[in-house]
Amino acid sequence: MTQRVAITGVGAVTPLGVGVETLVERWSAGDSGIEDGLGCCTEFEPTEHLSIKEARRADRFTQLAIVASDEALARAGWEDGPSVDPDGVGCIIGTGIGGMKTIEDQLDVLRGRGAEAVSPLAVPMMMANAASGVLAMRHGLKGECYGTVSACAAGAHAIGAGLRMVQHGDVEACVVGGSEAGITSLAQAAFEGMGATSPSGFSRPFDARRDGFVMGEGAAVLVLESEEAAKERGAEVLGYFTGYGATADAHHLTAPEPSGEGASRAIARALADAGIEPDGVDWVNAHGTSTQLNDASETKALKTALGERANQIPVSSLKSAIGHTLGAAGAVEAAATVLALRKGIAPPTVGWEERDEDCDLDYVPGEARTLESSGRPLCAISNSFGFGGHNAVLCLEAA
Repeated sequence: MTQRVAITGVGAVTPLGVGVETLVERWSAGDSGIEDGLGCCTEFEPTEHLSIKEARRADRFTQLAIVASDEALARAGWEDGPSVDPDGVGCIIGTGIGGMKTIEDQLDVLRGRGAEAVSPLAVPMMMANAASGVLAMRHGLKGECYGTVSACAAGAHAIGAGLRMVQHGDVEACVVGGSEAGITSLAQAAFEGMGATSPSGFSRPFDARRDGFVMGEGAAVLVLESEEAAKERGAEVLGYFTGYGATADAHHLTAPEPSGEGASRAIARALADAGIEPDGVDWVNAHGTSTQLNDASETKALKTALGERANQIPVSSLKSAIGHTLGAAGAVEAAATVLALRKGIAPPTVGWEERDEDCDLDYVPGEARTLESSGRPLCAISNSFGFGGHNAVLCLEAA
């Protein structure tokens, strides 16, 4: 018998500010954290949250994860450490790239000053599993601990892995999430070179004018534990993860399968795992990257998986407000979904104005919309589709 998995802590750092409440409030108000074509966490100053030594020993992606985790664990009531045996608490943090800034900085050092000048901290700072290892040490988490690296699906895969671990009793609780700080000169040039990013500097998911994604950075961390354990200790349950589905397109290393077949299978699996039909879905927090191919294929995937119900469900993209946080996206969007469901709203797809014939669903233009309850807890799906053909879909339910 599998455990019902409760969410008891959530934390985030995004281009809309520090804190998950700020993220959802500003997104719901239609604010954008994108400036000059980038979604940077301009309100995040590492030394306001970390000691100078801690900040110096961590790449920016790990710094973001630390601050998000501190908020999430405090929300869960774990300020002084886990409320259960630390040996039974896992930690899984996803990223698409890892310590990209450290790699670039130390390569400059190598070329300019020689091998002897390269920092001995370079490897522990740049490795993709650094965030999960640092969070485990910071909070005394001694269960399974690792990172997931699956491009833009990494954060969602981390949550899905933690969900399964709690469901099946491999751990009593799990700290999960994603973090990315990939706005560097090399990454920007590389994405621009492949024609993936927006030359106009605007993120307009599902809009006819969309011309590529806007690079963003950020992190989100969530605390998962069995519903029984959470209620036993008197924790506030913020919501539930009820389903998870993951597939591969097996089509192309960077382009999505045009029909959305792989993504639709992931959606269908998540709904089946949650034990709900399309009529039970009240909102979709879309992957919605603002690229021509992704938005069209995701629309097709939703229509295939949800049938006629797809035309009745509000679909919105957080990337319209913060850009694409790459490996952190699945976690940031899941965290936002938790609080949006608690508030009973579907935030808007910021800036959506012009309909595209390939994108013909309800993308919540203009302003946030109240979600209508039908006598049961509100339910949403959060989609994440990454380079490599990775598809991961999470099903969430309001507390």
